[in-house]
Amino acid sequence: MNFSDIALARYSTKEFEAGKTIPDALFEQILTLLRYAPSSVNSQPWHFVIAASEAGRKRMAKGVQGMFAFNEAKVLAASHVVLFCARTAIDESYMEHILDREAADGRFADPAFKDRTRAGRATFVNIHRYDLKDAQHWMEKQLYLNMGSILLAAGALGIDAVPLEGIDTRAMDVEFGLREKGFTAVAAVALGYRALSDVNARLPKSRLPAEEVFTILA
Repeated sequence: MNFSDIALARYSTKEFEAGKTIPDALFEQILTLLRYAPSSVNSQPWHFVIAASEAGRKRMAKGVQGMFAFNEAKVLAASHVVLFCARTAIDESYMEHILDREAADGRFADPAFKDRTRAGRATFVNIHRYDLKDAQHWMEKQLYLNMGSILLAAGALGIDAVPLEGIDTRAMDVEFGLREKGFTAVAAVALGYRALSDVNARLPKSRLPAEEVFTILA
């Protein structure tokens, strides 16, 4: 697998072929990547709402109305749409929940390792909660790490995708009862297969030159 080839071939799909569905076995790999994506101090401050049916996509389309209507066709024609949701709080009970899961999964050969992990995680989380006061923004950053993984993985699997920040997050919160569950919508990714009429597929990629974006230290 050549990641340069994948990076050069993938692009933000503007038009999906309606009715063409991602095989279950391939989408299972996407689900695995969503779950196992890296996050700072293994905080995993996320939840994913996944539309894999016409009915599900119609519900998701409630978040692409009005000023975001330009994204409605993508949502309705895609095979799957993943709504990326961030936690609205990262408190002690949630951190203990992560710790208990890590213990159950055999992460701590010695009880002292568990205490060390608890203290280390609390240090970084508290920096964002109390010092920088940007805990919500910090948690959303973890979602974008995850989203980048999914976009690259989709390209590697031969799946087309487009990230969608143009959504009504409040409408999504209401539609899926997210705030009551302790989450809020941040962005979405639509996945499927490009339509032959997708103009963006035929356009050359454009990026800033290497000498402008890299500083190579001798």
